Amino acid sequence: MSTLPTAVLTELLGIRFEGASLEELLRRYLEIAQAGVRGMDDVSVTLMRNDRPFTASYTSDLALAADELQYGFGYGPCLDAGSSGEVLRVEDMRAETRWPGYAESVVGEGILSAVSVPLPLQIDLIGALNWYGREPGVPEETVGAGIEIAGHIAVAIGNAVTYDDAARFAAEMQTAMASRAVIEQAKGVIMAQNRCGPDRAFEILRKASMGRNVKLRDLAQDIVKRIQTA
Repeated sequence: MSTLPTAVLTELLGIRFEGASLEELLRRYLEIAQAGVRGMDDVSVTLMRNDRPFTASYTSDLALAADELQYGFGYGPCLDAGSSGEVLRVEDMRAETRWPGYAESVVGEGILSAVSVPLPLQIDLIGALNWYGREPGVPEETVGAGIEIAGHIAVAIGNAVTYDDAARFAAEMQTAMASRAVIEQAKGVIMAQNRCGPDRAFEILRKASMGRNVKLRDLAQDIVKRIQTA
């Protein structure tokens, strides 16, 4: 029996794959999860191929920041959930000891709890559905709901990669990797200008993105472009 609220399950089952890109599908799944499941304040999907992780979709720059911090450290719940196949939950980031450095950094971003659920993918790709809470504590029913939603997302990804849309999916992966690369370049610029470390540089970039109401990657591209044309 489903643990999802009836309205959420109805919306998930009503999603149609025909004519939609994987990016559009993932965004819709995350919007439904965020709006309909208690505790999913900020949601993302991490995908990994050949040990190269990227955030395929996210509901807020805060979710992206929480993911990107893990990629920078090389560890964290979303990376470990994807590779281990285990559900990883953090009741209170302030007391978390499994991922030193990352936990402290993400608390500074305003995240106090998190859950990462591995995606049951049957292809040469691993990943996780992640959600981040602004308050400590992880409701048990939220974990069950996340596992179900992860199953729906895995089906969408599997269909895109295995059948109809492998070429487009590869292009979307490349775009996501390019976005991450330009964010790293922008961080390098900020580090040089402010004589700070990568974590502080990402914080400056994220806060500037929020303050200007522009996407993180768009701001990063603008920073890199201005440096290249200076």
